[in-house]
Amino acid sequence: MKSVLVHEPVPAEIEAVIQRRQALGQDRFDEVWGGVYHVTPGPGGPHAYLLNRLNVLLDPAATAAGLIGATGFNLGSGPDDYRVPDCGFLRTIPTEVWVPSAVIVVEILSPDDETYEKFDFYAHHGVEEIFVVDPTERSFHIWQRSAGSYLQAASSDLLRFSEDDLVEAIVWPA
Repeated sequence: MKSVLVHEPVPAEIEAVIQRRQALGQDRFDEVWGGVYHVTPGPGGPHAYLLNRLNVLLDPAATAAGLIGATGFNLGSGPDDYRVPDCGFLRTIPTEVWVPSAVIVVEILSPDDETYEKFDFYAHHGVEEIFVVDPTERSFHIWQRSAGSYLQAASSDLLRFSEDDLVEAIVWPA
């Protein structure tokens, strides 16, 4: 089963599942898309490994560009509409629960994930570049905002490296 949409009123059993996830801290990657709650599991081993490697590889370039890295933050306007990128880079350290924008967001593809469906949301919130990593294809793609949407680019204008540079620098999981 890929997804289930439950219209209001939400049954007590589903509310109980959401509350249990919150109580156990299992909701760190859950998102709300215009009031629709998306239950998202935490990253598996290869995903978590790649996230760590990307942070190590991208941090020096981000620091040189005056950006600050953050993982698993709520990008959006509030509890009824936000996304949680795998990580991202901001101009200042976030102090709020709902971070209104990011300069760069990083998404690592997982089976059945919704990365590409988030692009319009990211554009609306002023994200300048999106990095999409595909562990299956062992690929890294850079998307730059242009006229309210995104175009794929061969390199990052912000961090000054190419897709190929990063693909070569990553030690990909088996």
